[in-house]
Amino acid sequence: MSREGAAARSGREIVVVAFDRVQLLDVTGPVEVLTTANGYGADYRLWLVSPGGADPRSSSGMRIGVDGPASALPPRVDTLIVPGRADWRTAVADPHLTGLVAGLAGRARRITSVCAGAFLLAAAGLLDGRRAVTHWQLTDELARWYPRVRVEPDPLFVRDGPVTTSAGVSAGIDLSLALTEDDYGPDVARATARFLVLHMARPGGQSQFSARVSAHPTRNATVRDAMDAVTADPAGPHDLGTLARRAGVSPRHLARLFRVETGLTPGRYVESVRVEAARALLESGEDPVDTVARRSGFGSAESMRRSFRDHLSVTPSAYRSGFRTTAPERS
Repeated sequence: MSREGAAARSGREIVVVAFDRVQLLDVTGPVEVLTTANGYGADYRLWLVSPGGADPRSSSGMRIGVDGPASALPPRVDTLIVPGRADWRTAVADPHLTGLVAGLAGRARRITSVCAGAFLLAAAGLLDGRRAVTHWQLTDELARWYPRVRVEPDPLFVRDGPVTTSAGVSAGIDLSLALTEDDYGPDVARATARFLVLHMARPGGQSQFSARVSAHPTRNATVRDAMDAVTADPAGPHDLGTLARRAGVSPRHLARLFRVETGLTPGRYVESVRVEAARALLESGEDPVDTVARRSGFGSAESMRRSFRDHLSVTPSAYRSGFRTTAPERS
């Protein structure tokens, strides 16, 4: 990128931190979204910097070409993007890296992280007292190592003031689409998503997982058969008594087995599957919410609305609009 040409522009300065063993998609996902958005009306000026100004090697061994050290940047920047690496302990133990993140954060209007990049923000004190998310496998560690951070285990991304953290790896793409919409509106974000063959957005509060993935894996045939029956027909009769009769066990025994094997009650699992079924209907069709509620096994639209609020922190209508906009529902 020509710095002389960039200096004449009035776009938003986006700084991405790169360092050894960084997750490659944490870097390339946001960069690809934001540079693609430039073709549809955005005006982002992307800078990649590393602690010493040298080109680091990513988690996959590929070399990342950076623009240099932070000293090459303008005094103020619009957005800081901090990616992560699987071995986050090594990242936060590097004083040059954490110092770079802290210094750049002080120059940025908006601070973001992707995946384990949240640990670098936390190490720099940028998440103290704030809500934050990271990769689902790392949420317990983030909460344990940084108790002043209010860790949320499930959303794709969480905004708290000027700081936005996103979940595992590909969630950085969702985050970048949301940033694009914030900056340049839904038309630019929608055109970018279409070109990249992406959903317009998974709403930020959407769960990282499907119902079957969220449940602990089980090899118990009784529980597995019950789960299969629910997923095969979400709208079917799946109260505890019915499930137990199908399995040939008592309701109490099935409930105990289910909780031990999956970490969920049967009722909670059924509700999760129905929410997932309703999500698919809302994403792919134009049926009224009442019809979607009936087809996915909810007794009423109000019942479905309560479940969506509980599981996804959005209403069904807001969830459907989330595939036309990246913005999370405003409470």
